[in-house]
Amino acid sequence: GKGAEYNQRMAISLAKHGIAAMCYDPIGQGERSQILTEDGSAKYSASTTEHFLVGVGSILVGRGTATYRIVDGLRGIDYLCGREDIDAARIGCTGCSGGGTLTSYLMALDERVACAAPSCYLTTFEQLLTQLGPQDSEQNIFGQVAFGMDHADYVLMRAPRPTLICSTTRDFFPIAGTWDAFRQAKRFYGRLGFPERVDLVEIDSTHGVPQPSREAMVRWMRRWLLNRDEAVTEPDFDVFRPEQLWCTPDGEVLRLEGERSVFDLNLAEAERLSEARQSKWNAATDTQRREAVRQVTGIRPLDELPAATIEELGSIERDGVRIDKLLLTTDDGMILPTLRFVPKQPQGESSVLYLHGDGKAADAGRNGPIARLVQAGQTVWAVDLRGFGETAVDGKNDLLGSDWKEFYTAYLLGKSFVRMRAEDALAAQRAIVGKASSTQTVALVAKGDAVIPALHAAALEPQCFASVEFDREPLSWMEILRTNEPRNEFQNVVHNSLAVYDLPDLMPLTKAAKQD
Repeated sequence: GKGAEYNQRMAISLAKHGIAAMCYDPIGQGERSQILTEDGSAKYSASTTEHFLVGVGSILVGRGTATYRIVDGLRGIDYLCGREDIDAARIGCTGCSGGGTLTSYLMALDERVACAAPSCYLTTFEQLLTQLGPQDSEQNIFGQVAFGMDHADYVLMRAPRPTLICSTTRDFFPIAGTWDAFRQAKRFYGRLGFPERVDLVEIDSTHGVPQPSREAMVRWMRRWLLNRDEAVTEPDFDVFRPEQLWCTPDGEVLRLEGERSVFDLNLAEAERLSEARQSKWNAATDTQRREAVRQVTGIRPLDELPAATIEELGSIERDGVRIDKLLLTTDDGMILPTLRFVPKQPQGESSVLYLHGDGKAADAGRNGPIARLVQAGQTVWAVDLRGFGETAVDGKNDLLGSDWKEFYTAYLLGKSFVRMRAEDALAAQRAIVGKASSTQTVALVAKGDAVIPALHAAALEPQCFASVEFDREPLSWMEILRTNEPRNEFQNVVHNSLAVYDLPDLMPLTKAAKQD
């Protein structure tokens, strides 16, 4: 926030060198905590935690944490341009880390930013995703990788306005990617005839904005905003304690009467979307509803979804039941470990596709739910959907879910776990039917975190399943929006879904669903 020492030093140094500076608290930092304890203090010290939690509900209403960060920044520029003591034609923007992210957004989106110096953010997605993985929620735009926008494009979008890329050698944002982005920008600026208007500073340091980087930033701003290009030395000065810079009586905006959090704003938007979509959903046919769900989820129709291939790894016997060990492989190369339970005397040509959020072995014990189905003559296929069972990432009970990086990688590709897992379920169903005669029927059983993707699979392709059984009724996505601490919910959300449907809307489309 604004009270951080490096932010104070950047702002004060700019002021000492003739440039007015405004530094405000973004959401989740400084005086703008979004989650308070009972005594009114910030619950989380790490701002990124709040950013992630804000991101969950934002996704459902077609927004993102970046939406709120960007709007704040644009309004900040509005404020500066409205002051009589500020020249609206000479607006600069700088910031480090999350501030570097916001600077990158603002300098690309707002032509009023005449000069920019993002610090410790710009790299390339190739370097970021292969070395570190996606980071803070605000840094992930839905489908950004899919539609081909890389970090260098933030600079290209503002060409040829002056841009200084500030970086550190040992930053966790890969420095090799930073240089790659810079080369792309330098080449483009050169083609426009202004190669001198983009540059890069690399300081041998860790993530942050050390003094040499701050001095380079101030010199860059003076060069392009004041038309004075000369060496800058940051003077020694004391900084303030954060509480000395409070703008609110208690140091928390949320404690002001009538103040709303971003969680409140997301819920209000969800309620608006709910009212707007109801008449359209009610007037549609089931076919139209399914098509609308496909459009927002991206789940492919069955005729575009190949059956998973099956590799048999051997069998074991238990209590007269043959248990086959299988690997199902989807068309995108994902391996789904599977156990097939075959009774001594199968009752007809029917099978059960059994999906459990805790993995295929969760209900596979002696006298367990799977054993009871097998005793009744059912062949049971217990499948690990991606991210479950043998493919799960450790630490599932973490607040964000241990697989949040995998989620955001998919999100950048315009996908969701719901989509991929629903397609896994359908590919598994096709594999089951493909191994038997054309009269084979498949019942669907889903439990725990497998329920939401299974619900989507059954709602979109009800002809695939003779019956559908869930261990719980899927809650409305609105319930996620009514809490400011949604736990492990990234796996269950779909971008902009509440503009089209909510989970309870899918239940009638399954035609055969029941809950225990």
